[in-house]
Amino acid sequence: MAKNKARNKAKSQGSKVVPFWETKTLEEMSREQWESLCDGCAKCCLHKFIDDPDVDEQDELKPTDHIKDHEQMVHSSIVCHLLNDKTCQCTQYEKRTVLVPDCVRLTQDNIDDVFFMPPSCTYRRLKEGRGMPSWHPLLNGGKKTKMHAAGMSVRGKVVKDNEVSLDDFEKYIVTWPLDDID
Repeated sequence: MAKNKARNKAKSQGSKVVPFWETKTLEEMSREQWESLCDGCAKCCLHKFIDDPDVDEQDELKPTDHIKDHEQMVHSSIVCHLLNDKTCQCTQYEKRTVLVPDCVRLTQDNIDDVFFMPPSCTYRRLKEGRGMPSWHPLLNGGKKTKMHAAGMSVRGKVVKDNEVSLDDFEKYIVTWPLDDID
């Protein structure tokens, strides 16, 4: 109770309105607040692969929900075919997990288990106590312009998975999804 009173007091101190992401934990946020935190970079839509020398070719491209200590995650510039690569938005957002069964719906309940979110992901940044990135649309009038200009989205960097053979994924390995500028 005292914690909530302190937060409410912090929200209304002076004439400055304190943003909800500075006064609430991720778990305390409403669904609407949670959804608004998505910066829309679409890095989560990139195909990622686990580099494990012990895995045979038959199991190499199977989805996984964990990474072992001796494994390394590798990002590719191959993106889900449902992504509009100009707006960086899913063209079938409400149906995406049905149309792409291994598409992950990030929630307050599973954020600790989703190990593949890039370092620049706002959810990850807030969970790790690193704050909102300066290029985030919530800090820029709802516009993605600064994010794209900073190179923090997938715009102009990807090829769709229905346009390439996933057997050739090694040709598309990239490190730019790991970039984080502030």
